[in-house]
Amino acid sequence: MHIPLLSAEAPITLILMVIAGLIMLRPLAHLRRSLMNTGVFYGACFAGDLLAGLLEGSSQPAAARWLRELCVFGEGLAVVRFVGLTLFQVILPRLHVNISGILADILVIVGYILWGFIRLSMSGVEFTALFTTSAVLTAVVAISMQETLGNLLGGLALQMDNSLEIGDWIQMGDLAGRVTDIQWRYTAIVTRAGERMVVPNSHLMKNRYAIVCDKRQSNPHQRRHIPFNVDLSVPPARVIGAVLQDILTARIPNVSATPAPACLLMDFGPGFARYQLRYWLDDPGPDEITDSDVRSHILAALQREDIRLAVADQTVHLVQEGKAHRAEVQARELNRRLQAITHIDLFCKLSEAEQLELARRLVNAPFARGDIVTRQGAVAHWLYIIVSGEAEAWWQPPDGSPQRLLEKRGPGTVFGELGLMTGAPRRATVIATTDVEAYRLDKTGFEHIIRARPEIAEGISAILERRLSHFQALERGDGAPRPDGNKPANGDTGVIGRKIREFFGL
Repeated sequence: MHIPLLSAEAPITLILMVIAGLIMLRPLAHLRRSLMNTGVFYGACFAGDLLAGLLEGSSQPAAARWLRELCVFGEGLAVVRFVGLTLFQVILPRLHVNISGILADILVIVGYILWGFIRLSMSGVEFTALFTTSAVLTAVVAISMQETLGNLLGGLALQMDNSLEIGDWIQMGDLAGRVTDIQWRYTAIVTRAGERMVVPNSHLMKNRYAIVCDKRQSNPHQRRHIPFNVDLSVPPARVIGAVLQDILTARIPNVSATPAPACLLMDFGPGFARYQLRYWLDDPGPDEITDSDVRSHILAALQREDIRLAVADQTVHLVQEGKAHRAEVQARELNRRLQAITHIDLFCKLSEAEQLELARRLVNAPFARGDIVTRQGAVAHWLYIIVSGEAEAWWQPPDGSPQRLLEKRGPGTVFGELGLMTGAPRRATVIATTDVEAYRLDKTGFEHIIRARPEIAEGISAILERRLSHFQALERGDGAPRPDGNKPANGDTGVIGRKIREFFGL
């Protein structure tokens, strides 16, 4: 009697393994180690099948038959895995059919079970008794593994209905973070602190969670709110206007322009009004950093308008500042302003008394990073003295071509002097590139000095002529020559002086 060396299934499984392996070789290169392990397992089963054929005519035919059955079963398991990977991770994705990883795993497991039943049936096993025993065992396993099955079904449901996807930011009670993985048993969430939190899938299914900046919505942003309090004596329109003007024009990273920010009067407290700035967040990751930037802009905008944040009337200040202490603080601030004025050539010819009077008339004007300090074409009769920080001057050509960076300005520099002395419109848009501490001098603060000494207009006009020539050179793109080394572009050194006298009515 002829005894085959291999089972009838072995050639078929070998062909399927080779075809599936060739298809998966390049697309699933990242699974090479796992595929090699499966291939080694199949090779061992194939060798066992061959060995069973060699032993079948020996004195132990039953052992050889059982060895062959086990090896054929192992060969089938390897084929099911290879075919499953080929179908769910290579073929279907190329056909643009996406199946969740958990569902694919379940279908592969179903394939293992079906293959097992097929082999048992071919071996002559009676299924009536087998199903009765299996039903009892299934009930026992289901009761003992209730929580595990709940997690498994929860993970499957999350991926099947796409209610939660990898990359989503979620908020669930005190837990907030980005979903990095959805497994059979759990969902992994990485918080903003870098901690990897593992949440059972059943917990997600039983509890409520919010998806932050949901990319499936028409407006995938998150609304944030910044509360602040202002004294009741300040008109609400002035507070809202100052804050919105800053937030809408400033360049604040991660703050969405659409929908636009809004500032609202929310409530009244004991001695103050409660306001709330609402804005929309682009990226939920740096939420607290963005909140901090927005608060800095709110504070700077209010300080520029000389609006102080309010405290409740019942607050008791236990530390009382005496007259000597207040005088010391005022003297220190006045000396700081004098130092800022004496380093500016526009005011260096003033007497000490005039410089002191000018220092008293300076107004604190802080700007947050990204603020528009002055806008090209605007008419404003004041100048700014930068004490700390940096700003950039951008010029918009009349032909509508893109803006051009003219120069950067730092501590000790001044801008807006032509507007203060002649009333001329702003020649450039100045943007704060860092938090800027500055002083502002209005026309009324300088008017009484120049009226008392009209002759100083001549000296100032010469300085402004050089400044104007310097700026015109920057506009032409001739470089950035030193202001004190330029001659007036038009040769008329009296033009600025005449404008100063007309503007101040001298």
